Amino acid sequence: MSTGISRRYFLGTALAALGSSAMAGAPAVSLRPVARPDGGARRAVQRAPAAEALISQANLSGRVGYAVADARTGQLLESGDATTGLPPASVTKAVTALYALDALGPEHRFGTRLIATGPISGGVLNGDLILAGGGDPTLETDGLASLAANLAKTGLREVRGRFLVWGGAVPFTRAIDETQPEHAGYNPALSGLNLNYNRVHFEWRRANGKYAITMDARSDRYRPDVTMARMRIADRNVPVYSYKDAGSYDDWTVALGALGTGGARWLPVRKPELYAGEVFATFARSQGIKTGAPQVIDRLPGGTAIVTHASAPLATILRDMLKFSTNLTAEMVGLAASAKRRGAVVALDQSAQDMNAWAAQALGMTGAALRDHSGLSDRSRLSAAAMAQALARAHRAGLLRPLLRTVELRDAQGRPNRNHPLKVAAKTGTLHFVSALAGYVTTPQGADLAFAIFTASDSLRARIDPSQDDSPPGARSWNTRSKQLQQALIERWGAVYGG
Repeated sequence: MSTGISRRYFLGTALAALGSSAMAGAPAVSLRPVARPDGGARRAVQRAPAAEALISQANLSGRVGYAVADARTGQLLESGDATTGLPPASVTKAVTALYALDALGPEHRFGTRLIATGPISGGVLNGDLILAGGGDPTLETDGLASLAANLAKTGLREVRGRFLVWGGAVPFTRAIDETQPEHAGYNPALSGLNLNYNRVHFEWRRANGKYAITMDARSDRYRPDVTMARMRIADRNVPVYSYKDAGSYDDWTVALGALGTGGARWLPVRKPELYAGEVFATFARSQGIKTGAPQVIDRLPGGTAIVTHASAPLATILRDMLKFSTNLTAEMVGLAASAKRRGAVVALDQSAQDMNAWAAQALGMTGAALRDHSGLSDRSRLSAAAMAQALARAHRAGLLRPLLRTVELRDAQGRPNRNHPLKVAAKTGTLHFVSALAGYVTTPQGADLAFAIFTASDSLRARIDPSQDDSPPGARSWNTRSKQLQQALIERWGAVYGG
């Protein structure tokens, strides 16, 4: 059976079956307490605190929506405020993963090409050289170094035409969410040509009363400097960073009063095609290949691909996306899935709508109003019941759970408890005064539960300026209490529905 056929079977036939008779079937493992001679199960249930009591103890302002279902049948076991749409934050990425797998398949690879528009003779390209992005969200500096090395192996030494860069495989988006802080590295631009998750490395060191500043595209092996992102020190205390579009480069300033003796951080890139082009040109020169400065083009001309860099398979990309919660990856794979389904690229807002429609049809996820593929927008809305039952449907397909990160529950001192009897594979989601968790729980008795817990306080979020406040007062403690509530609910469900 081919990958495409098996994928269609799992996300078509299997999910459709779950939506009908299978959803009403009896669980393979009993999820209701079973009376035993010693009364142990009954006592365990009696000891489990009520969900409402746990929520009250958490002392969270705002709303708490939760739902838990039998992962094998989809039977909803317990819920509270479960049909209210709340911000799912990065839990959205679990939906995106399923959407991308359905449209592209787990073996899909993104390609970044070097295209020649003319003939190569005697080591000279009599035409243009194009660095053409294919929407790869994982292209890193080492990948561009490999592209340049492979180009040198063709014998090319000089480009007589222009050096062009093209990112039109995905509509350009200046930032995923314009309400986020301008300097947030998790909120970069989107393009069909991305590098280092569209982040540039800013480092500063003070010596003899002066600061040395570098802006580079570093990896473990290379540190190529860049000029398309520039930093100046401003004599001020706040704001820490300012940004201006200077046309041919990103113009940053940093407050002198915030620098201290030294440090480093990744800043977002707003001109990703120029970023990748400049770094590639550096590696090409190191291979003895002469190119001009990169020029961005909107349309891809005809030509011959002479070197291609392929990404890892989609399943690997998604596993890393769910583990590290990379926003750019989520947006790029979601956009690629929509383009594959439509046969044409679409903007981010339309792609999110396409995913909502797909989730309603394939996962039974009614009422989803997701605004992006990463969950960065706090305007996205999803109910706990819709998410939990969608996870139950996806459980039959068997495609998502292997990609989810293991979430370790904690002991009374807050330390990871690797010997906890409940095993959790889930996706977290965090914004200021928003905390979400959704995934699967396996109990020692072999029961599989699908769950979603969404907590959010609109009133507390309304008090902050998301474009400026990196850490608003009270946000850390609120989110900590929410995570404690999430574990308490999971432990309750393990006791009550564990089999």
